[in-house]
Amino acid sequence: MSEDVELAPHRFAGLVAPAIDRVFAAGILAGRDWGGAELSQRYGGAAATSFLVEFRTRLAAPGGTVDPAGFAAVTRYRDAASCKRALDKQVAYGMLHRRPDGCFTATERGLAFLTELYQVHAEVTEELWAGHDARVLRLVEACGRLLTYALVRAEEDAESAGDAFAVTTPPHEPEGAPPGVLLLNRLGALRYHRADAHAAAWTAAGHTALSIGELAAGPERLAIELETDRRAAGPYVALSADERLTVLADLAALPG
Repeated sequence: MSEDVELAPHRFAGLVAPAIDRVFAAGILAGRDWGGAELSQRYGGAAATSFLVEFRTRLAAPGGTVDPAGFAAVTRYRDAASCKRALDKQVAYGMLHRRPDGCFTATERGLAFLTELYQVHAEVTEELWAGHDARVLRLVEACGRLLTYALVRAEEDAESAGDAFAVTTPPHEPEGAPPGVLLLNRLGALRYHRADAHAAAWTAAGHTALSIGELAAGPERLAIELETDRRAAGPYVALSADERLTVLADLAALPG
């Protein structure tokens, strides 16, 4: 295999993104369908819990805080006023505490919800990916290396990663968390790394969150996607070409 031609980091970034999206979505949807929706209802429903779920990897950590820049980055494709109203509701429900500087943390009730949510994700990923233990463990290890590389780069060069990645990493991994939970949340963090790369690419091309959503397929869209791959490629140098191929094969083999 030629690392330079067949699976160079920027090419791999484009290939692996939809595979990561599929496996991550399968785990999140399974969590919702196999207990997550009922759990949410016990705490007030989506109106009370949605941002806790979305920012779980930061808010579940001791002292975990979401800052305004990170919140705006994660919700960049949604209406800002609607997001603020939704956040206001979750503060009113007593699930989140908002500080005068605009940062927010989970309340005691919010932390109780997150503890139960992590347990739901543990149970559903164990069932969803049963029989694939070796693949899950390989992916957990590979994703861990990728995140470590990206976090080190972010410390060295603030422009190497954006605000969405910064506010969701490192993902909170409580002691004893099973491999399925580790994989789900590490994949989620990698998705935010690419999301920031995509935003940087369309911003450099003169677009806004609104205009990029309306941009039709064509040369300009393709150029932005290729630039996204280039910007998202950094962490993948942490894997050899053979390891990149193994990651693709393991992701493809996981049910969901």
